[in-house]
Amino acid sequence: MSDAIASRSLYWLRDNCPCAECRDPRNGQKLFQITDLPAELGISAEIEQDGRREVLWSDGHRSRYPLDWFAAPDRITPEQPATGDRRSEAGKRLWRAADFAAGIPEARWSDYLADPAERAAVLRAVQRLGFAVLREVPTVERQVLEVAASFGYVRQTNYGEIFDVRVEPDPNNLAFTSVAISPHTDNPYRDPVPTLQLLHCLENAAAGGDSGLVDGFQAAALLRAEAPADFEVLTRTLVPFVFRDRDTELRADRPLIGTDPLGRIREVRFNNRSIGRLQLPDAELDAFYTAYRKFAAITLRPELQLDFRLDPGDCLIFDNVRLLHARTAFEQDGRRHLQGCYADLDGLASTLAVLDRRAAALDRIQELFEGAGAAEYLGEAVTQAEHMLQAAALAQREGAPDHLVAAALLHDVGHFFDKDSQGVMTGRQLMEGQDNRHSHTGADWLAQWFAPGVTEPVRLHVSAKRYLCAVEPAYRAGLSAASEYTLQVQGGPMTPEQAAAFAELPGAAEAVAVRRWDDAAKVADADTPGFEHFRPLLARLLG
Repeated sequence: MSDAIASRSLYWLRDNCPCAECRDPRNGQKLFQITDLPAELGISAEIEQDGRREVLWSDGHRSRYPLDWFAAPDRITPEQPATGDRRSEAGKRLWRAADFAAGIPEARWSDYLADPAERAAVLRAVQRLGFAVLREVPTVERQVLEVAASFGYVRQTNYGEIFDVRVEPDPNNLAFTSVAISPHTDNPYRDPVPTLQLLHCLENAAAGGDSGLVDGFQAAALLRAEAPADFEVLTRTLVPFVFRDRDTELRADRPLIGTDPLGRIREVRFNNRSIGRLQLPDAELDAFYTAYRKFAAITLRPELQLDFRLDPGDCLIFDNVRLLHARTAFEQDGRRHLQGCYADLDGLASTLAVLDRRAAALDRIQELFEGAGAAEYLGEAVTQAEHMLQAAALAQREGAPDHLVAAALLHDVGHFFDKDSQGVMTGRQLMEGQDNRHSHTGADWLAQWFAPGVTEPVRLHVSAKRYLCAVEPAYRAGLSAASEYTLQVQGGPMTPEQAAAFAELPGAAEAVAVRRWDDAAKVADADTPGFEHFRPLLARLLG
């Protein structure tokens, strides 16, 4: 057994076999139970080939693993989150108010909607810093629901889908009065607690009513550093959080500071208005209240309190199990109206992960354009990248839909792969008389991100040339010398029967359109936009 195999758990390796017998190729979910594996699991043979390690198991199953699986694993420690869910303090940047002297994390609503990078930056700020503010959100009723829907799902509570933070004649919560509210988290009496809160300012003409935030993880970290025994008390003492009104009775027993199994701060529940009566021996009560008072005093330190004012159109999004929020008192008769709703961090984290995954895909495609794309294009007067950019520009100029512009842009990516690392031929070999089937290679590679509307015109664009040569004699006469040469390598004009069959294929007409842009996109020194011009279009199409 090789050292690489010997260093990893055999059950871990077998449990993570990526083959189609072990995982559904459509969704990646496992198709077996851990108890289905043999009690005496062993390896009969192993070999490294094509950049993978192939393992033959003692029960006859064969697995192939990427080589990087056998690198030293990341160690999850209190200081290092590794590839975790980023919910604990190790995945956050703790802060004090002075850290935002240059400004708080914010974005215009229109930019947030239009630019995936801007949206990712806002969501990443909420994930890492605990909050962000969207500006110029339309000041219309229920708009806060649209903000929540842009990254996740609304958590409906006894307050409804939304709640109105304004003075109510018969309030069931002090939030619906004009009094000052000290730093707190919302709904600690719920299990699970809503992990995100959104507050959208519709009107704020009252004197007072300014908003404030405190990083509860920073406050807890300071307590741990200054009074570790008190920190331990607050992580192990179950506090009864209670809410009651005519129609609701809620209770959750949780510590003020929640930690994960590694002792890292993961959650803060802090709301003096909702703490019920603790039933503990006197000594434990004294220890709890000593620690509780010390923690509360830390949350009130001026250097931790970030104060700002929400103006109409501002929407604050914040982590409700990390940040404590507050407000100053305001005039009883002053016009102040915020609409809020609850959502959850898992939805935000999912949206951010997808945005990051798509950005990584676009980065990878862009690297091909800027790297391999600089090579000559099959004897033409342009590089491969210039050719594809020209094709996309032609498609866009003619008003083609986004998916066809993308197909024109990406139709020749199959030429970009190197045989040594990808196992496919290059465009140069096509010119040497070997059909590299780059249309199929490119379409298959693109299918990991794009729908058939993009990939199938790519797959069929070579066949479209053969088709046009069969049905339009004048078309063939206009081919460049290099294109005429590759026509012969790729099978020559179709027979009448082949042409009729091609015309019936889904996407054949769109492939023909891509082919015509392909043929026209070989002009040296043409004024053509770069890849960045098309990146937002591709981002809209990524799956």
